[in-house]
Amino acid sequence: MYSIKEIYYTIQGEGFHTGRPAVFCRFSGCNLWSGREEDRYKAICKFCDTNFWGTDGENGGKYEKEELISIIRKLYPEDQPNPFVVCTGGEPALQLDNPLIKGLQNQGFEVAIETNGTHEIPDSLDWVCMSPKANTEILITKGDEIKIVVPQEGIDPKDFVDFDFTHRYIQAMESDTWEDNIQFASNYVMMNPIWKLSVQTHKYVGLK
Repeated sequence: MYSIKEIYYTIQGEGFHTGRPAVFCRFSGCNLWSGREEDRYKAICKFCDTNFWGTDGENGGKYEKEELISIIRKLYPEDQPNPFVVCTGGEPALQLDNPLIKGLQNQGFEVAIETNGTHEIPDSLDWVCMSPKANTEILITKGDEIKIVVPQEGIDPKDFVDFDFTHRYIQAMESDTWEDNIQFASNYVMMNPIWKLSVQTHKYVGLK
């Protein structure tokens, strides 16, 4: 049984797959924050901008594998090639497993994960995006994409340059100092061009 906050069809707004239509499957729960605002002050990750608590979002609920696959399949346009599903959270690695991934792949889906890197992940994934958070033990040191949110006290992108990721991104933290953070991220990339700038384009065009 999988606990799902929401499932919806949209366009990936950040990182390598920016602009690509995708079904987002948001798993409920995270190991770095409860998701409740009253607990944010004591969370390991205090800047999360996502509502992942509970199962009350769009298409949210508790699902067995086949039912969850069916919902995801129905959300992607019928008979279109290269369907893409992004497993996100919260922290999807707490629930996502090989049987679900294989079931989605059998329906033609390329399966991606967005993870904080603190839990082992299934070996059958097609795309791995890891976004490290400060004051955590990072277990995922290789994959397709690393995306570092800045400025983040306790995180220095230089500490991750030897990690085995094909694509490297810097992304500005959404906060009250949003414009300053964008400038910081842009300047960092220009001074360290092994990184690319990731912009949350979905927030500019009004998508989830």
